[in-house]
Amino acid sequence: MSTRLAAEGLSVVVNYATDGVAAKEAVTAITSAGGNAMAFQGDVADAQKMVALFDSAEAEYGGVDVVVNAAGRLELATVADLDLDVLDALHRTNIRGAFVVAQQAARRLRAGGSYLSFSTSVLGTQVPSYGPYVASKGAVEAITLILARELRGRDVTVNTVAPGPTATDLFLEGKTPEQIEALAKAPALERLGTPEDIARVVAFLTSPEGHWVNGQVLRANGGMV
Repeated sequence: MSTRLAAEGLSVVVNYATDGVAAKEAVTAITSAGGNAMAFQGDVADAQKMVALFDSAEAEYGGVDVVVNAAGRLELATVADLDLDVLDALHRTNIRGAFVVAQQAARRLRAGGSYLSFSTSVLGTQVPSYGPYVASKGAVEAITLILARELRGRDVTVNTVAPGPTATDLFLEGKTPEQIEALAKAPALERLGTPEDIARVVAFLTSPEGHWVNGQVLRANGGMV
């Protein structure tokens, strides 16, 4: 996603919590292609870290025009069996983290800018064991829709992308080949989404061409019911 946004001409700050290797690889890919990028380490739920992240972006590039918050945790358990400590950790990243980043975006984005967060199409499919994750993403969607109205008059768009089954490490982890095959057949297009599919949606919604789309949740899922 960061490389696609860089290809659209944006200077990029790649934030990471723990995987510094992947972040540095993304920065190298962008700079090798002639783009501008830097890495920053920060927990999205840590308000001071996120202030420092936005300060760094403004100092390096002169301002903030696009914010994409794709940070998230996934834990699968039935409501009856869920460990509440796991729920707290999940919601710290997925809800508090979403709010912290959205707050900084609301304060810092320049006119013509865009804020984009991530939800999930499982909100509609209601798959058992996804309760804690879906609860957190329902909160993300609500925050997004309210923030779009709160930024009236700023010429800043606020949207959420809600992917369906997408072949990311987070999605594939812990699933059997049979489960993956069944999930791949769920969309009408009969395949898993790819990170590139989602990156194209993100690039559109954060571009001038997508600036008339505001206060929306876009379910990028290949036609899932």
